[in-house]
Amino acid sequence: MHLTHVLAVAPVTDHEAAVDWYARLLGRPADARPMPGLADWHLTDGGWLQVFADPAHAGKALINLAVTDLDTELATLAAHGIAAGAATPGKDEVRFASVHDPDGNRVTLIERPAVG
Repeated sequence: MHLTHVLAVAPVTDHEAAVDWYARLLGRPADARPMPGLADWHLTDGGWLQVFADPAHAGKALINLAVTDLDTELATLAAHGIAAGAATPGKDEVRFASVHDPDGNRVTLIERPAVG
C-alpha cells in the first residue's frame, strides 16, 4: 500500500456552523470545499482534516493535532471563543488539552517536547 494522504474526518450535523467553528479552531478558512457538505483543511503535506455533513455519525470523532506550544494555542483558542480543558500532563513531558466542536467531536491538542 502506498499512501499519499491521511484524512481525519469530523462528521457534523450543521455543516456551516461546524465549518465556522473549525475555521476559528484552525485560524483560517477551509482550503477547499470540493462538494456540498464537505470542507477540507490541508494541515500538512499529507494530513488533512475534513468536516463532513453526516448527522448519523456526528459527535463520535476523536481527532489529535500535534502542536509545538500548547499554552500559546490554548490562549489563541480562548481569544477566538473556543474553551479548552486545562492542559494535562502525560508521559515523557507530553501535555494535552481537548476541545469539543458543536456536535461533541473531540479535538485533542498534543504538545510533545522536541527530541534533541
